[in-house]
This record gives sequence, C-alpha cells and structure tokens, in this order.
Amino acid sequence: MTEENDMAHEVAAETNGETHSGFVALIGPTNAGKSTLVNRLVGAKVSIVSHKVQTTRAIVRGIAIHGNAQIVFMDTPGIFKPRRRLDRAMVTSAWGGAKDADLIMLLIDSERGLRGDAEAILEGLKEVRQPKILLLNKIDRVKREDLLALAAAANEKIAFEQTFMISAENGSGCDDVMDYLAKTLPEGPWYYPEDQISDLPMRQLAAEITREKLFLRLHQELPYSSHVETEKWEERKDGSVRIEQVIYVERDSQKKITLGKGGETIKAISSASRKEIAEILEQPVHLFLFVKVRENWGDDPERFREMGLDFPR
Repeated sequence: MTEENDMAHEVAAETNGETHSGFVALIGPTNAGKSTLVNRLVGAKVSIVSHKVQTTRAIVRGIAIHGNAQIVFMDTPGIFKPRRRLDRAMVTSAWGGAKDADLIMLLIDSERGLRGDAEAILEGLKEVRQPKILLLNKIDRVKREDLLALAAAANEKIAFEQTFMISAENGSGCDDVMDYLAKTLPEGPWYYPEDQISDLPMRQLAAEITREKLFLRLHQELPYSSHVETEKWEERKDGSVRIEQVIYVERDSQKKITLGKGGETIKAISSASRKEIAEILEQPVHLFLFVKVRENWGDDPERFREMGLDFPR
C-alpha cells in the first residue's frame, strides 16, 4: 500500500463509519461563475476569479469535506469555440476533466441562459456517460418564472439527475448542492488529508494569484493570453519567503501597459498579490515581479507544460 493510500485510510478511520469520496467536474461556458462557486464550496480560495473570460486555464482541484464525504471539485476552463492553440488546449482539458469525474455539474449563468456556448455544451454532454446535475447560477438576478423555464429547457435536452438554483456569490442554495454530493458520491476512503484544500503546488497558486491581480488591474488593456510563472522561491531564515515571478506578454506595447507610468501599475499588482499570498502562507512575503516580452509564447510547448496543459499539435 502506498504512503498516500495509508494516509487516506487513516483519515477515513477518523470519521467513524463509512466514508464517501469522489471527483466532481464543474463545467460550463466562460464567465458562468465556476471559480467563484468552487471557492465557495471549498470554503477557501483555490481558483482565481476575474471578469476576463477564460481566466481558468488548466484544471484546478479544490477539496471539500462535508459530513463524512470528501468532495474533490475539478474547476475546468470555460468551454467555448476555440480559435487559437491555447484555446484548443483549454477546451480539451475541460472535456477531459469531465470524462474523468464521478459526477458532472453543469453551471449555467441564468442571465445568459442557453444561448451560445451553453447550447453547444449541452450537445457535447450527450456523449458523456457520467451522471450530471444542473446548477443555475445568479438566481438573484432573474425572475422565478424565467428560472423555471430555463430549467425545463435544459432538462429537455439532457437527463439531469437533479437541478439546483444557486448563487455562487452569496451562497444561496450551495448547502443543498453539498448535501446532495455527499450522499451521492460512492463509498470509499478519502483521497487527501483532511486539512488539504487543493492539489495545486503553492508556487503555481502564487503565480495564479498574480495573474488574477494582473487581470483585475488591466481588464480592458491586456489580452488574456498574458502569463505568469514563479521562477524562484526561497524560504529565508527569518521566516519570510522571497518569490520572483515573470509576467510574459507578447508585445512591447503590452509590457509598457503592465509596468505603467513610473512603474505605478506593476507596483500596485505586486502589492495586491503579495498581500494575498502572505495571507495564504501565513508568513511575510517579498515579491519581485519582472515583465518580459515573449512573442508567440502561445505556440511554445514549454509554456503549456508550465500551465498543466497538453500542447495541441
């Protein structure tokens, strides 16, 4: 038995009785609120959130305990019509995550309904064998009769096991989702220690946090193709950590925007990111950001590996 399995059995034994565990893939169109929902269900930040479409690139796993169940949420990239190599890799990753899960949750933005990418996702789900549940998000912004009509329209296309009406923003309906998952996932030992909330390495999460701050600050000015990598991570004797990260952009004009006049923009991004990373690590952080131009980095296999994506040929 492996050390990981030993740990899982030890954790399971502590819950006194049968335990449930499983992987739940959360899929949906871009900007439907998937990352916000995963953070809400896990009870901590494991996936970055911004108004920019396609913010989540690779599958992020957030781990939640509910009663005697350990639920591993797979926050997948938004599914949309791909135009470039990076787009194709993200969409492939999302569908791959769905097919590897024990259960699939489709999240639909109630305001947008089934228009556009949602319609295509419903068609794609017909080919996926796993049980599926439907989550209608942002219900506080839509009339009840419209929600019921939307639920009926979606259920006509796919045989969902259950439909939930929720708000990822304020948590409405989320406890019902967790109750359902806890009793529906198969019996079995937990996959992760009880205090683990994500399988994302800390240096990668730190890079994602900086990317989030970058997008929040430069939502209109900077393409979503910008990328952040943690290049150095040094634990210091005084208990602090020194982190060096590189922000990759594709053109000199984007570098100037990222730096800002007199370095004002990059300082603001660094300050916001450093504060959040320090809160997660619970130790002082010295964060140094560098901006580099790398033309056509979206065609570089190494960048895809860094993001946890397969490089599409």
